[in-house]
Amino acid sequence: MKYLKNILFFTVVLLFSACSDFLDKKPDDMLTLELVFSDKTRTEDWLAGVYTAIPDPYWRDMAHQGVGPLGDDLAPSTGWQKFGWDVVAKQIGNWNPASYDGDNRWVDLPKRIRSALIFIENVKPNAKQLVTEADVENMKNEARFLIAYFYTLLLEKYGPVPFNPDKILATDISQEELFVGQAPYDTIVNWVDQELLKLSKVLPASYSQRQKYGHATSIMCLAVRARMLLFAASPLVNGNPDYKDHKNWKDEELFNSTYDPTKWDRAAQACKELIDAAHAAGHKLYYEYNDDGTIDPFLSYQNMMFKKGDVNPEILFPRPSCDYTSLDRHATPRGCAGNGGYGITQSLVDAFFMENGLPPILGYEGGNKSKPVIDPASGYSEKGFSTEPEVRKTKWIECQGDQPGKEGQVTLAGTYNMYCHREPRFYISVLYNRAWYRQEGRTTRFLIGEWDGGPTHDAPQNGYLLRKLVHPDHNCRTNIFPYRPGILYRLGEAYLNYAEALNESDPGNPDIVKYVNLIRERAGIPTYGNGANQIPVPQGQDAMREAIHRERRVELNCETSIRWNDIRRWKLGEETLDGWFYGMNYLGENLSDDESDPKAFFVRKPYQKRVFEKQMYWFPVPQDEMDKNPNLKQNPFWE
Repeated sequence: MKYLKNILFFTVVLLFSACSDFLDKKPDDMLTLELVFSDKTRTEDWLAGVYTAIPDPYWRDMAHQGVGPLGDDLAPSTGWQKFGWDVVAKQIGNWNPASYDGDNRWVDLPKRIRSALIFIENVKPNAKQLVTEADVENMKNEARFLIAYFYTLLLEKYGPVPFNPDKILATDISQEELFVGQAPYDTIVNWVDQELLKLSKVLPASYSQRQKYGHATSIMCLAVRARMLLFAASPLVNGNPDYKDHKNWKDEELFNSTYDPTKWDRAAQACKELIDAAHAAGHKLYYEYNDDGTIDPFLSYQNMMFKKGDVNPEILFPRPSCDYTSLDRHATPRGCAGNGGYGITQSLVDAFFMENGLPPILGYEGGNKSKPVIDPASGYSEKGFSTEPEVRKTKWIECQGDQPGKEGQVTLAGTYNMYCHREPRFYISVLYNRAWYRQEGRTTRFLIGEWDGGPTHDAPQNGYLLRKLVHPDHNCRTNIFPYRPGILYRLGEAYLNYAEALNESDPGNPDIVKYVNLIRERAGIPTYGNGANQIPVPQGQDAMREAIHRERRVELNCETSIRWNDIRRWKLGEETLDGWFYGMNYLGENLSDDESDPKAFFVRKPYQKRVFEKQMYWFPVPQDEMDKNPNLKQNPFWE
């Protein structure tokens, strides 16, 4: 049966914004599928239009429409809510099924899945334009990958969703066929798992043509599969009693409320298959080196986020085109021509290890984040200021390191001791008050009334700006924003995914410490072990689980929605996201840490009270969709 032989031109343009050159084609009012798929350029444009639904990890996931700030790493200015940043409203619990959905995946991704299915049904060889059978087969497999990937995005955000992976619905179908409810979570996971595994055996590991950078590969298939299976093995959806008797319109359980330990085995195996295939294809952690051949952890961690795939073997799944300019602008101090309010949280600052590899803070007295429990062995202090600059072995230049005689400098004299002797990833990720800012040749000035401070919504509401994703060579004054690809999956995450899954399925397996240590080695901090300059291996499954969670928090900080998804899948939302969030004193006028001085800046102060309730582990099914389809079941506890 043939479907949709005529597609209105207007609809094509709406669905495929990337296909702007359709505007110059004839006939004027419509294009038939025959015309589209008889032309190489139009065929490629169609597939490109499906690719555009891949999330932008720089802005789409990180800004007002995204979910990244719903975790406990990112802190966009609370004042931006009045400018349409509804993610701030969600942070404080002010949302419901009728609220703006952000990226609107529930509606948009099924359209893209349908478009991919139409592509698969209609794409064909074109000898005149040198489109071969092999080209067609690969493009079909790319479309199949996108279908499977989009289902993982739907699962990640909403849990169970309507599921039609290989059926194009006709325009004259009955309401019974049209109004399909959700399929069980595990049903979708199992299908995606097998589909991605099949595709990993037929898609290439890479492409030689530069224009195909970011197109589906076997490595991308395995990366998406491994992350999905890790989520599916986690407490939120593996034996969660809260979802017992949550059923669809067919009276099927939508979640399996009985714990299945074999899901961790499955996840660990998928992670190892990814790592082995990635290594075989030439992928490895990104490193830069000092002149003596030692790893430069500062430049390795910094430039891992900015180097393109042809020189960055760590990237497994890139998005070539992203709106990094908007992120750079919003995280640049306002006194440097930026928007100046995209910050990070105090709890993330607290999470980074010390230079000696130990965590500085072990918890908080009574859960009060203004009263940290400090590990004395770490050497951490929240009192006083440094008396001299700190110098490390690095070519990093962001703290006057480009000036003669100051090579390797990472902090200035007078730096608040909270920020001294921290691990390299801290300095790459956090822009704090009185840090050196190379673009302007001065320190940041976050005191109230200063160049970069308040009172304004375009200032850090808690004393910090995001640094990690902001290119060090950008300049808002001169509109210089160096290119970088969006990174959706990288090998560093794969190592930590494998360590976590293995710790749950085979505690004590030596691969656990091996892969965590590879991350710590690149980060420039002591590894776990019994040798010289090592720190003791965490003993027991629980201690190792905590160590892996800590490492994920630091290594993967502020990267798309990873932290938000980790908190959810571990069922830590109420513990982590409900209550007061802290930072430095936004109203501070004095460079002081005197807690008795209300104008002292370097004092922990609450800046936002967030709300997390049990329904918020999933986004609700949009109310408009519930109103249209009587067979949909609202997600747990949203009703």
